[in-house]
Amino acid sequence: MSDIPGENDQPDPLDPFDEIIDAETTRDPDLAVIEAGSRTLRTQGGPPQADVPGRPEDPEVDAALRAVETELATRWGETKLEPSVTRIAALMDVLGEPQRSYPSIHITGTNGKTSTARMIEALLGAFELRTGRYTSPHVQSITERISLDGAAIPAERFIETYEDVKPYVEMVDARQEYRLSFFEVLTGMAYAAFADAPVDVAVVEVGMGGSWDATNVIDGDVAVVTPIDLDHTDRLGETPGEIAVEKSGIVKQDATVILAQQPVDAAQVMLKKAVDVNATVAREGLEFGVVAREVAVGGQLMTLRGLGGEYTEVYLPLHGAHQAHNAAVALAAVEAFFGVGAQRPEPLDVDTVRKAFASVASPGRMEVVRRSPTVVLDAAHNPAGARVTAEAVGEAFQFSRLVGVVGVSGDKDARGLLEAFEPVFAEIVVTQNTGPRAMDADALAAVAVEVFGEDRVQVEPRLPDALEAAITLAEEEGEFAGGGVLVTGSVFTVGEARLLLGKG
Repeated sequence: MSDIPGENDQPDPLDPFDEIIDAETTRDPDLAVIEAGSRTLRTQGGPPQADVPGRPEDPEVDAALRAVETELATRWGETKLEPSVTRIAALMDVLGEPQRSYPSIHITGTNGKTSTARMIEALLGAFELRTGRYTSPHVQSITERISLDGAAIPAERFIETYEDVKPYVEMVDARQEYRLSFFEVLTGMAYAAFADAPVDVAVVEVGMGGSWDATNVIDGDVAVVTPIDLDHTDRLGETPGEIAVEKSGIVKQDATVILAQQPVDAAQVMLKKAVDVNATVAREGLEFGVVAREVAVGGQLMTLRGLGGEYTEVYLPLHGAHQAHNAAVALAAVEAFFGVGAQRPEPLDVDTVRKAFASVASPGRMEVVRRSPTVVLDAAHNPAGARVTAEAVGEAFQFSRLVGVVGVSGDKDARGLLEAFEPVFAEIVVTQNTGPRAMDADALAAVAVEVFGEDRVQVEPRLPDALEAAITLAEEEGEFAGGGVLVTGSVFTVGEARLLLGKG
């Protein structure tokens, strides 16, 4: 932590930061009443990461990893839930509470969690802290979910961790009404791996929700809430406010809450929870935010206002306004972790911040995997994510014709997602991934025809055929005409497409 305090001059107290409030915040007079009872934070006075891992090259290691994956697959999947932390708490107890051996930053929200987690991890690592990151789902390899020092845990260590916790998992299984789920076992593995490393700080993304999410056996010093929108409505609620009730469960006593821009009803819920537990709140558009951004080669150049002042000329090698807002949230979270805006007024070292953001990669998020024609992968899987992706594609690329390859999961709002993409797709190739939750291609095509019209829809149930068809359609524009392909709709569709296109 030697470089934490920066030597930069204090920002001019008359900087026009308030000008971004109207542009970034939808306010409601009732919020003033809530905010009056809460403390808020306001300052007083290398190249991108390596690619995601593929299968292990050693046949014995690969076989052992497949055996672990097979055993985990016998457990409840991530979409089958019994809403409690009883089983994971029991596992933590028999493991000796490994999650208590390091501080943590806990992240919830609907979209942007993984990208934000990667940015937080990069910032902490740049300040010479050893990090553990737990995110889900994975794009290609299950080992991606558990990262140490910015890299996926090696397959050998993943296997060893599983074997270490397996006897304790079986002990808990024998005592509980239901066996530990796939996600609960992975969560236990992550917390154990972080303690064994050991890490200086853990960056943990919830799987779903907050209160009863398996990750919620930690007491995060900093709770991060990315934008809340409609997703998993059958389990979390039918409005952003209802969903926020569940997600607010990660906000713990005396913690710091970093709150991205939210719908008013969701913001109300979060601020009420902060009051209840005496948490300190920092809100995007008020205490921190994006002051300016412009498109740059391979990403964007940003000026961010943090809790400690302004950070200029910050390059982020990711596309889209949403990633700039994720960056602002990540920066505020790391500032809060280091006490900026509370114990210390000075900002973080700006050169270190620049170096960290320049190193960020987020596979499967507006990721270019091929040129001529350009093929972009993005894991948008709900209408809100699709809207920001559609906007980002238009801003970052000058496609004369964009062809979509879309495969979604059966429990998602396929119509809402397709409607968000309709203005930017000239044509759409409907497909499905090989996962058990994939929506049937013909069923998705029926919805697509209603949204796009029959002439703009092509059906290719096999993803390899869909990619070939979309690339062929894009190439019809001619070599220099600027056709492109966007593969989207599901993390699983994107992960399979990455492999097919030679990534990982």
